[in-house]
Amino acid sequence: MKKHTFLYLALLLIMMAGTQSLLGQSSGSKYRKPATQRADTLVLFNPEKDPPFLNGKHAWVDSVFATLTPEERIAQLIMIPVYSNRDQAHIDSIGNLIKTYKVGGVIFFQGGPVRQAKMTNRYQSESKVPLMVTIDAEWGLAMRLDSTVRFPYQMSLGGIEDERLIYEMGAEIARQCKRLGIHVNFAPTVDINNNANNPVIGFRSFGEDKYNVTRKSLAYMRGMQDQHVLASAKHFPGHGDTNVDSHYGLPLINFSRIRLDSVELYPFRVLMENGLGSVMVAHMNIPVLDNTPNLASTLSKPIVTELLKEELGYKGLIFTDALNMQGVAKYYEPGVVDVKALLAGNDMLLNSMDVKMTIEEVKKAILNKEITQEEVDARCKKVLAAKQWVGLDKWQPIETAHLIEDLNNPYALYLNHQLTEASLTLLRNKNNILPIRNLDTLRVAALAIGTTTGTEFQRDLARYMPVDTFFLPANSTIAELQQLKEKLQGYNLIIAGVHKLQLKAGSANFGITAEMNLFLKDLIRSKPTIVSVFGNVYSLAKFESIENADAVLTAYQETPLTQDLAAQLIFGGIGAKGKLPVAVSGAFKLGDGLKTEGGLRLAYSVPEAVGIKTKDLAGIDSLVAQAMQEKAAPGAQVLVAKDGKIIYQKAFGYHTYENETPVHNNDLYDLASLTKISTSLAAFMKLKGEGKFDPDNTLSTYLPLAKGTNKEQLNYRDILTHQARLQSWIPFWKETVRKNGKFKWRTFKADSSARFPIKVAQNLYMHRKYTPKIYAQIMDSPMNQQPGYVYSDLSFILAPLVVQHITGQSFESYLKENIYQPIGATTLTFNPYKKYPPSRIVPTEYEPHFRKQLLHGTVHDEGAAMLGGVSGHAGLFGNANDVAKLMQLYLNDGKYGGKELIAGNTVSEFGKCQFCDFGNYRALGFDRPAKPGTQNSNAAPGAPAESFGHSGFTGTYTWIDPVNDLVYVFLSNRVNPTRENSKLSQLNTRTNVLQVVYDAIEKSEGKPISIRQ
Repeated sequence: MKKHTFLYLALLLIMMAGTQSLLGQSSGSKYRKPATQRADTLVLFNPEKDPPFLNGKHAWVDSVFATLTPEERIAQLIMIPVYSNRDQAHIDSIGNLIKTYKVGGVIFFQGGPVRQAKMTNRYQSESKVPLMVTIDAEWGLAMRLDSTVRFPYQMSLGGIEDERLIYEMGAEIARQCKRLGIHVNFAPTVDINNNANNPVIGFRSFGEDKYNVTRKSLAYMRGMQDQHVLASAKHFPGHGDTNVDSHYGLPLINFSRIRLDSVELYPFRVLMENGLGSVMVAHMNIPVLDNTPNLASTLSKPIVTELLKEELGYKGLIFTDALNMQGVAKYYEPGVVDVKALLAGNDMLLNSMDVKMTIEEVKKAILNKEITQEEVDARCKKVLAAKQWVGLDKWQPIETAHLIEDLNNPYALYLNHQLTEASLTLLRNKNNILPIRNLDTLRVAALAIGTTTGTEFQRDLARYMPVDTFFLPANSTIAELQQLKEKLQGYNLIIAGVHKLQLKAGSANFGITAEMNLFLKDLIRSKPTIVSVFGNVYSLAKFESIENADAVLTAYQETPLTQDLAAQLIFGGIGAKGKLPVAVSGAFKLGDGLKTEGGLRLAYSVPEAVGIKTKDLAGIDSLVAQAMQEKAAPGAQVLVAKDGKIIYQKAFGYHTYENETPVHNNDLYDLASLTKISTSLAAFMKLKGEGKFDPDNTLSTYLPLAKGTNKEQLNYRDILTHQARLQSWIPFWKETVRKNGKFKWRTFKADSSARFPIKVAQNLYMHRKYTPKIYAQIMDSPMNQQPGYVYSDLSFILAPLVVQHITGQSFESYLKENIYQPIGATTLTFNPYKKYPPSRIVPTEYEPHFRKQLLHGTVHDEGAAMLGGVSGHAGLFGNANDVAKLMQLYLNDGKYGGKELIAGNTVSEFGKCQFCDFGNYRALGFDRPAKPGTQNSNAAPGAPAESFGHSGFTGTYTWIDPVNDLVYVFLSNRVNPTRENSKLSQLNTRTNVLQVVYDAIEKSEGKPISIRQ
């Protein structure tokens, strides 16, 4: 018991000492900073303070060391630069250096991952001792290599409140490094950027608050080192407050020792207390530490040995910054600078430019007793110990197969999505303008400032609602500014994106011109304006009066992902979370950042965001590819949304089998019978929620035309479940044709006129008074003799008349004003040829009987065509994105975009099975899963009984699943070139694709989706 008590007390004392050190009172420091309130939020204690590679068994180290000559031990301290984007002469020259001098490692710069892997395999096979491979990958391998994931800059990460995400980023970057045979990542940058004009650090820093920088750096470091990749804190002793780039000159740092201890050294000290593997020393002249003129800290023994190794007690690897940088190279020749760095106390000489000369100079220094062979040997063993820890004692060649795929794995892409989303920082939000709510009241201009070409931001904004695009070049003339101002007069909201900004400070106001400033200032004063700045956050200080904008959003950098997520934030797909990691100006202070609500509208994400693995949805691509290969359809759009997030959205194939026009996600398809649930049912449900429509009333209640007919007493609940004994359909067009095949005189003409204004197809116009005959045919049609389920179009053809009778408004305008415009689904439209170019409208059938032409922009259904393209059973066009918005409205039981558009739980009521006990499995207007066990069902086998949706004759399908919070849309033109092609149904492509989703959900949850009723 006494023994246990003693051990407990000893451990407690160690913990207290460690905690005290972490709060800035390192036992080795001459200047101790008292603990502050903020420091206690750093949960940093780690009893293993030494670098991890010092704690292992070193039999391999000793055995390798014993094989090395004195020159080879020196060479183990040398790292040479390598580029995988250079010619064979460069590749061979590096190989010769490795074979001749046995250097310790390489640092890779620009190139590509496969090329680098092949070079690494060659060099490792040629090296006597496995090489330590290093890289600068502060924001991931993309900092140096193409075809890899680009994570956010550290300044972006400084705005994130959840450090767990940064830990995961460090771990993922480490996994990618290991996959590519890299052992050291020269990151994180722990410099505290408290100088807005810093030209070399800036966006590479986590910010200006030492505690925030430390928390983020520690998370990054731990993530990497937990995966056995060495982190390297840089640039010691702190490069954040300088206005000189050490790549081009030697910065002079005139701070007191107290300032250095309390600010710059703080994050280094904390990371060292937590097992930091390596440190990179900066090229700076710091008189308070070493007053030798023009001497860089890299070459200073008082800084590297006395401060870093002795006073701070650091035992890990010490790398120089690149020795070819002008901060040192302008004062010393290659070889000479290397030996001076070694004498200062560094372990690894980075970017040694003359290996032979460096070895000779070190040998001279040993002979001159400036350094001993024992000191060189000790550093060599330290390097070997680090090599053993990173796995070089068991080196295996890099497998290049699937390398690009592995480096761009779905988890990394999702993590990048999370990091970027969490970093976006909202700095102004007057009257809570964000997220934007009342879409139907807005006319929006998307203005791209600084560019003349369309941006990802503009395209991503257009996913939510129609926006018109405008451009403000950086150097516009006064006349051009005036013209643009006049063009924007008719808009009541401007969403401005600022693009193409220069990244580094001190570069002519980041590229912000007087013209840009003048126009934006005037715009903010005259119109509601939202500004999103895609670039260095310090650029905000260069915009005059930007703080007066209705909303200001900073995205820190310009990538497709930052633009995507900024658009989502503006419309409420995601919320704002970030905090400003630096003080930009008096208006934008450190820690500023407003929060907003997410989930207001559909977000655009990846399967991993809802717990599904991307690979488990790969079957979708295979099924659609099979359908196209077997000519079941020339192309398709497929969309899956779960938990309010679109996790899969792809366009496949072409508009027709001629393969001339590829399908894009914003192209419009003829929705066919999806029209029923997207128009008639949408109107009926909205009116039901308002108490203006009751499915238990009769047809004649809402349609005077039905009075006195055999349909007068038809009950709408029976009508909407297709058991009202209505005929399936009527071929209205046949009444217009004579026996000789020509049209009757008062039916159609080839040219439009006052008498024949209704366009049915190209060069085919119908008489203005013919429409009533169609309704009369329905009213005169006989009823089915037998009761029971018969799918019928007829009541939906009458639906526009019902809606007009109830509301006094045309069917089309009612839907636009009350449903489509409020949810931003404005591609849902009749007669798309009136609004969209043919290139965006997917053709349907070449119809040989009635219209005798390829139907392109006009509705496929004959009856809908004869009604001028506007009907309640067919005629609606749209893309999968906008269909999904409407289905999400249904899934949310009538709520979307912060509004209740369909009240009273009406959608839930309409989506329920009405007559299951009688063998009719339909809901009110919606299709539902058929009886369990039914083959080739209208629903996927995994679809729960509570789900509902509809299919369309042209090859369309949508399904809504409230159990799994799922929306699915499949659009195709399987009728091209002929409706006789039924392969899409034979293959069950539409429902099989949905089953892939259900299978993926089941895998993610490890349990069945539901039990079928």
